[in-house]
Parts: sequence; C-alpha cells; structure tokens
Amino acid sequence: MREKLANLNREVANYAVDPLIEELRKKYDDMPDVVDYLKAVEKDMIANIQDLLPQEEDQQQRLVQQLQQQLGTAGADSQTESAASRRYRVNVLVDHSESKGAPVVYEDNPTYQNLIGRVEHLSRMGTLVTDFNMIRAGALHRANGGYLILDALNVLPQPFAWEALKRALRSRVIKIESLGQMYGVISTVSLEPEPVPLDLKVTLLGPPLLYYLLNLYDPEFGELFKVAADFDVQMNRTPENQEAYSQLIGTVARREGLRHFDRRAVARVIEHSSRMVGDREKLSIHMQRVTDLLREADYWASQNGNGTITATDVQQAIDAWIYRSDRLRERMHEEIQRGTILIDTDGAKTGQVNGLSVIQLGEFSFGHPSRITARVRLGRGEVVDIEREVKMGGPIHSKGVLILSGFLGSRYAMDQPLSLSASLVFEQTYSGIEGDSASLAELCALLSGIAGVPIKQSLAVTGSVNQHGQVQPIGGVNEKIEGFFDTCKARGLTGEHGVLIPAANVKHLMLRQDVIEAVRDGKFHIYPVETTDHGIELLTGLSAGEPDEQGRYPEDTVNAKVHARLAELAEKRLKFSPTTTMEEGRES
Repeated sequence: MREKLANLNREVANYAVDPLIEELRKKYDDMPDVVDYLKAVEKDMIANIQDLLPQEEDQQQRLVQQLQQQLGTAGADSQTESAASRRYRVNVLVDHSESKGAPVVYEDNPTYQNLIGRVEHLSRMGTLVTDFNMIRAGALHRANGGYLILDALNVLPQPFAWEALKRALRSRVIKIESLGQMYGVISTVSLEPEPVPLDLKVTLLGPPLLYYLLNLYDPEFGELFKVAADFDVQMNRTPENQEAYSQLIGTVARREGLRHFDRRAVARVIEHSSRMVGDREKLSIHMQRVTDLLREADYWASQNGNGTITATDVQQAIDAWIYRSDRLRERMHEEIQRGTILIDTDGAKTGQVNGLSVIQLGEFSFGHPSRITARVRLGRGEVVDIEREVKMGGPIHSKGVLILSGFLGSRYAMDQPLSLSASLVFEQTYSGIEGDSASLAELCALLSGIAGVPIKQSLAVTGSVNQHGQVQPIGGVNEKIEGFFDTCKARGLTGEHGVLIPAANVKHLMLRQDVIEAVRDGKFHIYPVETTDHGIELLTGLSAGEPDEQGRYPEDTVNAKVHARLAELAEKRLKFSPTTTMEEGRES
C-alpha cells in the first residue's frame, strides 16, 4: 500500500512539474548546462514532493521561529518559505537585464571579498549556516564581459587583494575562496562555488611613480598590464587652447549651477591656471582645483551681490585660499621683521648674500629669503659644505657645492694650486636642505669672500650653475621672488631691491599683481642672468672682467681680485710646505 501510494504521488508530482520544467527546457535548449540543471531539479522535486507540500507546524517549530525572530537571526525569507523550497531558488549573482552595452564597474573599496566575491553565513541558534543562496558576487563578477576600473593606491594596501586580482587575470576564472580555508586558519566544511570564466579588461589608475615601481618590483605586472597611458597635467597655452579652456569653464559652471563668468573673470582663471603649473606658456588641466576655484568664486559673487562672477570675485577666492593656507608663511615673515631671523635688505656685506628657498606645504608653497655666508682661509683647495658635513644637506645640494670647486679650479687655478679652504652655510636653518637652486648664490658669496668685494644686500639670488659658470633654470621662481618682495615691502621699497633669476626662467614668470605693479613703477627689479660674471657684476657693482690672451684680468675687476687673492694664498701655502722647509735646511 505504501509503495503504491508513493508511486501515485510521483505520478501526480510528475504531471504537475513536468510541463513547467519542459517549458524552461525549451527556452534554454541552446544551453546544455542549464538543461542538465533543470533535469536534476525536476528529479529532486519529484523525489521530495512531500517536503514541498504545505504542512502544519507543530508547537516546537513555532517556538523555534519565535526565538529566531527575537534574536534577529532569522533571514527575511525564512518566514515565507521552507528550507526545502530554498533549494530551488535561483541566486542571481549579476543582473544585466537593464544594462546597455558592456558593463563598466568602478570599485572604490577593492578588498579581497569585494573583488572576488564571498560566501555569507547566517547565525542560527549559535551555529553559522550557509547555502548557495548566500553566495555574493564581487567586482570581477559584475564587470565580467566589460571593464573594471580600480585605483592602484586602494588595491595595494588591501590584504591579499592584489594577489587575488593577478591570480584571477592569469587563470581567467573567478574562484570564490575563503581566506580561512585558503591559508588553513579554519577547517570547517563550507561551500566551494564553481569557478566562473573571466573575460574583462582591468584599468588601474594611479600616479606615474607607482607604475614605474610596480613595473620594477613585480615581475608579473608587465605581463598582465601591457598598455600604459601617461596623462599629462598641463597643456600649451595657445589661443586655440585658451578658447577651449574658456568653454570648459562655462561647461563646469552650467553643470555646477554657478553664475556666469564675465570675460575678465575667465581671463583671471586662465592666468591662475598658468600660475598653478608655474609656466606662463602652459595651462593646468588638473580640474579638481580649478573647479574648486570656480565654486568659491561663485560664493564670493553671491556675498558681493553680483549677478555674474567678475575678476574681483575670482581674485577674492584666490586670496581666501591663500589666507587659509599661509599661517607658516606669515609666521616666518613675522620673525624676519622682528629680527629673529637675520636678513639684511640694505647695505653691503662681504661673503654674504640673500639666497631664496621654497617650502612646499601640500598644494601651497611659498618662498622666503635665507642668509648664505662664505668664509675663506688658507687651505688645500677644499670647499666645505657645512650642511653636508652635519648631514642636513641632500645629495643634490651637495652636488651643487662640489661643482663650485670645479668652477674655481678651472678658472683660477690652471697655473697654480688652489690653496684655499672655504666654508659655506645657510644661516639659521634647522631642517634639511635639498636642491641646487642656491648654487649661484653660494658661488657669488664665495667669490665675494675671496676677492673682499661686498655684495649688495638689497638683492637676492636664485639659480643653479654648472662648472662653466652658466646659470641654469630652477623651480619655484615665482614663489621665491614673491618671498623676497614681501620682506622688502614690509621694510619699505626703495627702488634698489630686486632678485636675480636665471634667464631661462623668464618664461615661467606668473607673478602676483602687486609685484608686477612694483616692477612697473621701478620700486622692485627682476634681473635675468645667464652667467656667473653677469650675476656678480649686478651684486657688487664692479665689472667681472674678461681675461686677455695671457689669461690676465683687468685691474679693479672681480675676477682680477679673486685671481690675485688665490695667487697670494698659493704663495703662503708654498712657504709652509714641508718640501720647501727641507730644501731650505739643505741649503743652510
């Protein structure tokens, strides 16, 4: 009787299930794996038909459900369907039914599980349980068949994420694995989802330096990421590009719901864009900073009651940004004015010159003057860099000082030994110094100390030199000029103040309006120089002097005084030489 009843139930179940399954089989007839799965579902449903039929819940089951609800451990679907019916649910990992074209996915939190996927667990009566309905897709699943965009700086710090990404790209499959099982931390039985075939393009975003480091230290990086695209952050400031930049400003204003910019406001934004890259022939395409400027200019226009944004509103936004960022600059200039940091801006001193430095604080940078001094004595031709000796000078700065020895030897010691010992130092510096942009100032201070010719303290110097005495361009020229200008302006501009810069840096000048006006009125000067001789002439007021055919310099020139002093030091050194003393002893 039980056997006949069971056969009857199977026949009835088959009669109810088969038409539905057959409809699905026809729909997915071209997908053999789906057809096999539907056959297995049909067979399982017929075999377990009793579990699918409605049954009365006994009191114990109701108590268990109430306890699960109170503890918050019952899933949302556990109240509406039985455990048996969950077996026949379809867990849709990725749904592209509404997508148009290939998927493009950007994952901003690329952890291991967010990339590869995971198997979630549900706590029931103190036990963790799971089934295939709790398999969750990762970014690789969502982007499969399309494009995945990742920020390299976000992927690399995540534990196991970088290796998992490379493993998936190498094997071309996505395999959801538990880290605990993978590394043997836990040994509990869990699901092992079937690997999913992977076919996508991965785009990594990041700074150029990170690309070079990965290409150098990760041997698999070049194989997996073969196409490199290095995007520039600036473009040429041509009339065509300026017009396109103006249109871009208008587009951003419309998109952000900002007021319209008048012609002068657009021109001021373009000028500031050139200032951002430190080159009047270039424009910045770092749109985040430009967009922030446009938004703040719109705010000041509303505060000023303007219907359109004017150049004054843009300048007010720039000034406000500087005001929020220049606390340390104001403190340093305050200490200079109070005399705590010793800077001379008038008179003349021997072996002393005003050098210029730049301090970078995030996106804000500013220049300030520094006193550079040189002391000369009898020695063996050594130029001592005090910063290097105490390990406060970087390698580039030390290189710049060593170049000075080559310049002195090639110009003044071709026929006699270089018999001096000189020391160079940045006064009142308590942190590291790097860069060679002060080598021109150091050389001028050194020549002044050797020749005994004073240097005008109303001038400051920036620039790099090579062993031939040619002045080379440097960075941060605008900030350096403005740093010395602010110091001189606070003490009163006399018309004698100015800055010596490399002639190659003239194209980089994008100065503040107050500096431009002071130069136009003759209260402040900017002198482009190409050689050391030109620079020392401006600083001392004496001619540098050109050598004749015998290599002798005209009298009352800086080079003549330097040559004469070095010859004097060479003679003194010869008197103290041990060889000379021994010869004199034999003669006596």
